[in-house]
Amino acid sequence: MKYKDWTKIWIESYLKLSVKVRTREKYERTLRLHILPALGERELTDIKSTQVQNFIAQKAERYSSGTVNGIVTVLIASLKAAQRADIPCNLPQLQRPQIEEKKVECFSVKEQKLVEQEALKDMRDWGVIICLYTGLRIGELLALEWRDVNLKTGIIMVEKSCHFGKDMRGKYARIVEKPKTHSSCRIIPLTKQLITLLSKLKKAAQTPYVIEVKGKPANMRTYQYNFAALLKRLNIPHRGFHTLRHTFATRAIESGMDVRTLADILGHKDPKITLQRYAHSLIDHKFAMINKFGKYCGLCVDNI
Repeated sequence: MKYKDWTKIWIESYLKLSVKVRTREKYERTLRLHILPALGERELTDIKSTQVQNFIAQKAERYSSGTVNGIVTVLIASLKAAQRADIPCNLPQLQRPQIEEKKVECFSVKEQKLVEQEALKDMRDWGVIICLYTGLRIGELLALEWRDVNLKTGIIMVEKSCHFGKDMRGKYARIVEKPKTHSSCRIIPLTKQLITLLSKLKKAAQTPYVIEVKGKPANMRTYQYNFAALLKRLNIPHRGFHTLRHTFATRAIESGMDVRTLADILGHKDPKITLQRYAHSLIDHKFAMINKFGKYCGLCVDNI
């Protein structure tokens, strides 16, 4: 059986039953753009490690390590599925490129204050404030319903996310589903200021969703565009919406929040992820703490 013929079966009979719509779309796109043009005509039994490693090396010259690792993940997953289906095939042993951790960007304290002041002018932009004080991803923010918010106890239940993609009928639509990982389902406590803001937002609500635009659930692309326009008005260099989440995490560390608590709020399965991602904030915090320690001890070494 040719690899391209197997992937059709894999997508229709296996992926649709085992992964979320967004994941399936990502796999299909990776197959269409990268893997099938190179390996689609090969027989499953003719996929050799050396040849595939050469294919991966060529991709690594043009694409980021994250993209190439994604290609390897899809390829290996499809071949392992073929093995489980008792279809003869080779499972190549591949060397993945080392993933380089992207530099985390966040707003400075001054920039954050400007962003907050501008966002407060229009209720439609209040989602920006919510993300700055909860660390929500944009998909989690736009999927948030009032039934997920308990203003009396001061907590938010994060149990779903949304994106814009193809539904089960193949039509583009606003898709709401459970987060990708179990750790992404979490409880986030609210600050007193945020409870006040959400209370005002709820009184003006016309839909079950916390973030709405003109009486309808907010569209992700439109909300991202509006955020970019907000930054432009303030003459702040463009940064993605995810910067709000990074800013929340950075401010949390600067205020003294421990990494375990921060990891739980962000929905990180392992605090090591939080440590690696926000090490720049931690070292600044450590310098501040060690200088505070030095002042507290009062050892006079100025004349040494």
